[in-house]
Amino acid sequence: MKKRIVGYRKRIDALLAQDADCDWEQVLEEHLTQIAFFQHERLIHLIVTVTFAVLTMQSACFLLLTQAIALCLLTLMLLVLLIPYIAHYYTLENEVQRMYGQYDRILEKLSEQKRSAAAV
Repeated sequence: MKKRIVGYRKRIDALLAQDADCDWEQVLEEHLTQIAFFQHERLIHLIVTVTFAVLTMQSACFLLLTQAIALCLLTLMLLVLLIPYIAHYYTLENEVQRMYGQYDRILEKLSEQKRSAAAV
């Protein structure tokens, strides 16, 4: 997923950097669709990350109360899973925020395109 979202964002950045004429309405429509997909992915990963964080904290609290070896292993396994989930969610959150900025820039390009078409 990280490769997909970063690749998509870079493709849109390259498109926005060009001064070439393109159908900005189509780009905007596609961009909104991609933002919706990535927002859904972000929500799912937020739920999973929070769930793993709560389970990790509960396991750690029970470990402190009981000092059972099995809980020590469970806490360690949950922590090992939690760290990559946090890193992945961090990437999703930041990339979606950057896509919001791209959305604003696409709107500016679309507005410029409509102004230049009206002037002709």
